[in-house]
Amino acid sequence: MIVVVGLEFEARIAAGPGTQVICSGDGRQLATVLADTISDDCRGLVSFGVAGGLAPELQPGDCVVGSAVLSGSTRLEMDRHWSQKLLATIPEAFYGTLLGVPAPVVDPKAKRTLYVKTGAMAVDMESHVVAKAGAERGLPVAAIRVITDPAMRALPEAALMAMRPNGTTDIAALLRSVMRRPRQMPALFRTALDARAARATLMRGRQLLGPGLGLPQLQSA
Repeated sequence: MIVVVGLEFEARIAAGPGTQVICSGDGRQLATVLADTISDDCRGLVSFGVAGGLAPELQPGDCVVGSAVLSGSTRLEMDRHWSQKLLATIPEAFYGTLLGVPAPVVDPKAKRTLYVKTGAMAVDMESHVVAKAGAERGLPVAAIRVITDPAMRALPEAALMAMRPNGTTDIAALLRSVMRRPRQMPALFRTALDARAARATLMRGRQLLGPGLGLPQLQSA
């Protein structure tokens, strides 16, 4: 099984027996990496990690199991049997559409516009690429995304500046941003608390799902 994440800490949580983790960073090369990595014995693909909230009811730490993912005019369905297993395993998980984008959506007004236009519950930069790869190879795909920045909150500049293309955190860039704009510190602290809640949910979900991340054919193998 291949698990696709965008950040290094997500990769550490996702790692386990029977899984190969791809950390996509900015995602621009993800489609190529997936095409080169998927082998004949791959049984499924998972988009795993944090997401931005679009639905106003979602709070940091809430888990969304994707029913489908939108990208432009394209809608790709997730594997229903697998998704239902995830919903039955992860406590209080939501079930709904995800939106795939090439860059972070950080402004509450932009989030609201996307929610009204698409009805998607959450937004991320990997799920649409994973779903397309699965459709092309005839593989089941699931998405487990946990809200880190809810719809009503903006991500501070420092949080964005700290994101390296390889998914690691650039502390020096974060500090430079804070020094230029110290007034963003309260928002940055709030973002850190939101990320902590999301991390806890990801870890709990990973433990509950076990090595096969809920994929029925892996669980029974």
